[in-house]
Amino acid sequence: MCSVASGSLHTCSGKGLGLTSLATPAANRAARFYEAAIGKKAVMAVTGVILFGYVLAHLLGNLQIYSSDPEQINRYAAFLHDPGRKYLLWAARIFLLAAVVLHITASIQLWLLKREARPIAYYKKDDVPTAYAARTMLWSGPIILAFVIFHVLHLTAGSVFPLRELGPNQPDVRANLVSGFQHPVVAGFYIFAMVLLSMHLYHGLWSMFQSMGLSHPRYTPAVKRAAAGFAILIGVGNISIPLAVLMGLVT
Repeated sequence: MCSVASGSLHTCSGKGLGLTSLATPAANRAARFYEAAIGKKAVMAVTGVILFGYVLAHLLGNLQIYSSDPEQINRYAAFLHDPGRKYLLWAARIFLLAAVVLHITASIQLWLLKREARPIAYYKKDDVPTAYAARTMLWSGPIILAFVIFHVLHLTAGSVFPLRELGPNQPDVRANLVSGFQHPVVAGFYIFAMVLLSMHLYHGLWSMFQSMGLSHPRYTPAVKRAAAGFAILIGVGNISIPLAVLMGLVT
């Protein structure tokens, strides 16, 4: 409740002011946490898990093109594009977009912090795959982002090739995938992007544990092997589709 004293001074009391006073310190603590390198690493880790989950789910959906039923992948696409689920679909898209923006922003800011702290990198002997994956993280990210934009324009917006539809809100995903990957340039770009994505996932997955302080000589090698295994499976699964189309195994 607020009361007016003589003049224009207001004195307020009640729950509204209490909620504001509680929210402000919490927001300040969150801002201070993010300003530190560990905060940015935490944001990258959380958004990385979200994006990894999407990549895995997306692959499992695409692998339905190998089903003995040629229409299986089209039924899956029709399920996703059902008008009754359009709000859920758009909510998921906005959520993923926010995760991408936060992931990219945190990664750039973290890179700038490291560069400012140490303009000349010190020499550190690492295993070759890990070091190479780490060096490619900065430039592989923009290439993967460019591929995602192209992929959306290709198979969602229909801006690259005309898209076939079986009916309203029923894209002919199988035909669109096949017709797109029959072009060697499109298939080659897809394969190249998937190689970069696998390297990005490999370094990102194991470094996520390291960033959160879960690094130990005893189990770090096992974490790296598991990260490599997941990254390879994701890469092989995605790359197999354009290769199968180019070889005429999927028509």
